[in-house]
Amino acid sequence: MLSRDGTDPAAAAGPAPAIHAGTGDSGDGIALPPVATEPLAFDPIEEARAQWSARWEPDVSDAMAAATSVMRAQQVVLAAVDAALRPFGLTFARYEGLVLLLHSRRGVLPLGKMGQRLMIHPTSVTNIIDRLEQQGLVRRLPHPTDGRTTLAELTDDGRRLAKRATLAVNDVAFGLGSLSTADLQQLVRIIRKLRLGVGDFTD
Repeated sequence: MLSRDGTDPAAAAGPAPAIHAGTGDSGDGIALPPVATEPLAFDPIEEARAQWSARWEPDVSDAMAAATSVMRAQQVVLAAVDAALRPFGLTFARYEGLVLLLHSRRGVLPLGKMGQRLMIHPTSVTNIIDRLEQQGLVRRLPHPTDGRTTLAELTDDGRRLAKRATLAVNDVAFGLGSLSTADLQQLVRIIRKLRLGVGDFTD
């Protein structure tokens, strides 16, 4: 965002100046999201939009405000979900891995396929499975016909924990409880259009 110039305290506010960075690490190489302290008296994203429009050509202030809003929303969602998962010793990344296995036909998937489904780098999948394996929630298995492929299998403890953790995440509605069903459906449609435009998937 724009830097403060010493004259207008809101003139160059970033998306969330009233937050502080979380300490530590999620355990999966992902920094914990910032945690809000107290509400501001103004919307810093709207202020930044006005400053962007006044100072830059071409005017892409709507795109800037949308991008910043998406990134701030990610922080809000991650903070809520991580808080719900913390009592289970899980991060969102590890939880997603568990649930992906839980929803698979036999509770077993190749690590490569997990990376595709979770849309993350293979190294990230390896880190997630390492952590889950250390917790006794998954186990690695050799592929029965392809020696180059490693499988991840959900253990009984992993299956039980995934179900309990999902109830907790459902209770906080993934941090989006302030939105109506119509709001959520519209949000999914808009973001789906963005994802389709960048080639996330084919329609």
